[in-house]
Amino acid sequence: MNFDFATILAIATAITGLIWAFDAWRLAPKRRAATETLTSRSGEPVNEDHLRAAQKEPVIVEYAKSFFPVILAVLLLRGFLVEPFRIPSGSMIPTLLVGDFILVNKYAYGLRLPVTNTKIFELGAPQRGDVVVFRYPLDPSIDYIKRVIGLPGDLIEYRDKTIFVNGNPVKYDRIGQYHSEASGLPLPQIDEYMEHLDNVDHRILLDANRSGLEVRFRVPEGRYFMMGDNRDNSNDSRFWGTVPEQNLVGRAFMVWMHWDMGKDGILWRRIGNTIH
Repeated sequence: MNFDFATILAIATAITGLIWAFDAWRLAPKRRAATETLTSRSGEPVNEDHLRAAQKEPVIVEYAKSFFPVILAVLLLRGFLVEPFRIPSGSMIPTLLVGDFILVNKYAYGLRLPVTNTKIFELGAPQRGDVVVFRYPLDPSIDYIKRVIGLPGDLIEYRDKTIFVNGNPVKYDRIGQYHSEASGLPLPQIDEYMEHLDNVDHRILLDANRSGLEVRFRVPEGRYFMMGDNRDNSNDSRFWGTVPEQNLVGRAFMVWMHWDMGKDGILWRRIGNTIH
């Protein structure tokens, strides 16, 4: 089990919920009984200070009742619908830049329980060309983001900077020299291309000064072959193998914020961009 933010939310939800339940079961009846005792004395005026003291909830109960619905809502939202992530590296340039804050669809590939990531309902499967967040197979506590290149059963080859899917080359057209719109990793003499991966047209970067790792790999059942769009600067399936289905987190679909510490802060033109 990974002790991440989802785990913290789950623990906080359990603690606040148990405090609320314990109050409703044991403490609240005692407060009601004390209040009834004070108000049922015939002929005697009610002492307001004693009445307020008898009705007052413990501070920890007040906090639990206030925070439980909020924490539960956040846990359910992040666990089943949408989760935000920040892009820390340049492996997906030019599609995603260092400093992008993205939203990930958590139910695109089935509903999973928070924390354990156990699938409880089947809804769909990754398609070739999807940009996917997943738990790094060599260290599941780390989240990675790459593009799906190979589906279960595919024969994937990468040679001469070209992807071959089941023997068919994936075509790409040169756009020109890449000029980054944000700071981050230096990318000198990098060329930008438009790659046509099935029905997904997306931009990639290729470095003419680097040969790139060539591979030939049959994707096992229940696994996916992932690559970064910054092809010569990406730690992906060419180096550590495929991603098991249970490691999938969700499909990235939108940039909701970009914060660039090296330039002017917010890069407004990236906000709301759809991820292809």
